[in-house]
Amino acid sequence: MSKLETLEAEKTVSPYAGDIFDWPIVNKAMEEAVLEVLRAGKMSETDITRRFEREYADWHSMTYGLGCNNGTAALHCAMYGIGIGEGDEIICPSITYWASCMPVLSLGGKIVFADIDPETLCLDPDDMERRITPRTKAVVVVHYCGRPADMDRIMSIARLYNLKVIEDASHAHGALYKGQMVGTFGDVSAFSLMSGKSFAIGEGGIMLTNDREIYDRAVILGHYERHTEITTEYLKAGAGLPWGGYKYRLHQLSSVVGLEQLKKYPAEIAEIDKAMNYFWDLLKGVPGIKPHRPPKGSDISMGGWYNPLGHYRPEELGGLSVTRFCAALREVGVPVDPGCNKALHLHPLFSSIDVYNQGRPVNAMETSSGQDDTSLSVAEGLQSRIFNVPWFKRYYPDTIEEYADIVRKVVSNYRELLKNDPGNPTGSGGWSLSFKP
Repeated sequence: MSKLETLEAEKTVSPYAGDIFDWPIVNKAMEEAVLEVLRAGKMSETDITRRFEREYADWHSMTYGLGCNNGTAALHCAMYGIGIGEGDEIICPSITYWASCMPVLSLGGKIVFADIDPETLCLDPDDMERRITPRTKAVVVVHYCGRPADMDRIMSIARLYNLKVIEDASHAHGALYKGQMVGTFGDVSAFSLMSGKSFAIGEGGIMLTNDREIYDRAVILGHYERHTEITTEYLKAGAGLPWGGYKYRLHQLSSVVGLEQLKKYPAEIAEIDKAMNYFWDLLKGVPGIKPHRPPKGSDISMGGWYNPLGHYRPEELGGLSVTRFCAALREVGVPVDPGCNKALHLHPLFSSIDVYNQGRPVNAMETSSGQDDTSLSVAEGLQSRIFNVPWFKRYYPDTIEEYADIVRKVVSNYRELLKNDPGNPTGSGGWSLSFKP
């Protein structure tokens, strides 16, 4: 019997060891709060939602918060809020969930995709700057899978070219960049709050800004019942009907869950951070893998570590494919998968599909716009060099040590895995990021 066969026969851990992966953590206060709203028939009112908006904004030291029915709506509100319209371009990293950029298409704008930094997996500031044109209106910054982007350089470039900055912080609730919370650097930020995220309220999203005009424009786009709040003069005459015909109200069952989450989330992310860092510390020096996290000892943090990733270095393991590596780990009880979000610029929706019957692809770009160079080498090669790792929600050192020990053993037997390595299939990764623990 080979070493790997022996390891598989032993299987020292279960894919779901106790409650270490359970999420969200539901307590009695949350259940009672939901029942109170439900029994009062207040699901579609806004009083509790306004409280949640205020407290979430205060948590970030921001002036305005606007709850939406999902993170995609919050991003749409942010884009409309900064005034994106016909012919405007936004720059967005190609590695992200589609909602980071696609709402701009309904506003008549265009998407210019940029490459990512190979370590952070966030927007590469140099490639971002290279793609700025006279039509560029804004840049979307995604704090991908919990790791904050290089906000110093991105904000410096954006201000130099007078660009608006939208932060998509849907993966990074509570994460810090040089001691400051993500979602507070740009002109406006948006967060998904669906049940799979690290700050989970069921289904919902929220937009934050310090700019009253951005807030008012977001309200007039998708929150018709709140038009009486608008203070921006040129918007008042159009109040009463949603501009564009959208209804983005956040239902109050999610809002009340959010209020309860705010009470306990800081302690939860502290435990997650301790658990995830312990896992990766145990694997320090293991060839072929390294953590997707900021340098230890820096003032940058991962928040709730949504969809934690590992960098994969096949050249350190004889060229072993990430597909075979992950399959071997799954066989012995470690829940991992290769890849992450596919590079969006490669999807035909952005190059050949006529969504709105305009007689041209929805994101057709003239070569003068800068997207004639569509080669994004890091984004295109990422799927063979990345994998997700178990997302530990609790600091149970004995269990975490068992997982790390099995990873170490699989890596040490990489030569045996090379004997039946099928390689990486074409088209690996997914257009949507569906987390598996």
